[in-house]
Amino acid sequence: MSLLPQFGFIELLVIAIVALIVVGPKDLPKLMQSCGRFVAKARAMAGEFTSAFDEMARETEMDELRKELEDMRLNKITDDVKDEMNEAFRPVKDEINQTFEAGGEAVDEANGIEKSTSDLNDSSLQKVDHKNRSKH
Repeated sequence: MSLLPQFGFIELLVIAIVALIVVGPKDLPKLMQSCGRFVAKARAMAGEFTSAFDEMARETEMDELRKELEDMRLNKITDDVKDEMNEAFRPVKDEINQTFEAGGEAVDEANGIEKSTSDLNDSSLQKVDHKNRSKH
């Protein structure tokens, strides 16, 4: 889509005839030269604007790519550090798990002893209670 109007041959011919009548044949070459300079300046400014806009777009893309690359590096470094930490602490983790498992077995054993003791106490109390009843 072009912002400038599209001129055909007939439109240019009409403009040239009007300019010849209004300016006159003597000053017409100066007018055409001035128009040519104006058009050249306008094209140069449009080119500068376009190139500046393109450069800004490229810089923005580059900044985004740099940011993404930096994020990827940080994530990779973070993942690498996590992996190294997991490997370094794996023996400690295994030892803690073994300790908890052994502790769990000790608790189970203690619970079994407590239950046996409780059962013995209950049966002893029943025997004593039975003896006391038979004496009365």
